[in-house]
Amino acid sequence: YGTMVHMTSFRVDPKDPTPLYAQLERAIRTAIAIGRLQPGAQLPTVRQLAVDLHVNANTVARVYAALERTEVVETQRGVGTFVRATPPASVVSENRERDLDRIISRFIPEFAALGFTIDDVITRLQRRTK
Repeated sequence: YGTMVHMTSFRVDPKDPTPLYAQLERAIRTAIAIGRLQPGAQLPTVRQLAVDLHVNANTVARVYAALERTEVVETQRGVGTFVRATPPASVVSENRERDLDRIISRFIPEFAALGFTIDDVITRLQRRTK
C-alpha cells in the first residue's frame, strides 16, 4: 500500500452551513476523483484527522464508515484505512450523480432568489455549451 496522506490535505469550514461530515466526505471524494489521493493511499487515523481538523472523532469515523460502505475506502484492522484500488463503476457513477445533485441543490435557490426561471437557466446553459 501507498504512503500516508498529509492531514492538511483536507479542510473543513465551521462557518459553512454544510455539515462538517459532508464537507469532509466531499473533500476526500474530490481528492480521490482528481487523483490527489491515489489508490492504495493510507488515510490518517480517525483520531489524528479529528485532532488535525479540530472536529469530533465521531464525525471522522462517520465519514470513513460512509466511504467504506460505498466501497471508496477499505479498512484493515490494526493497519489503517486505504483508498480502494478500483472503486466499482457503480460507485463512481453514484458519486458523480451525488455530486451533481449537490451542485444543483445549491444552484436552484440562488437563481430562483434572483428571479430566474428554470427555462432561463436551461437556455443560458445550452447557449454556453455550444
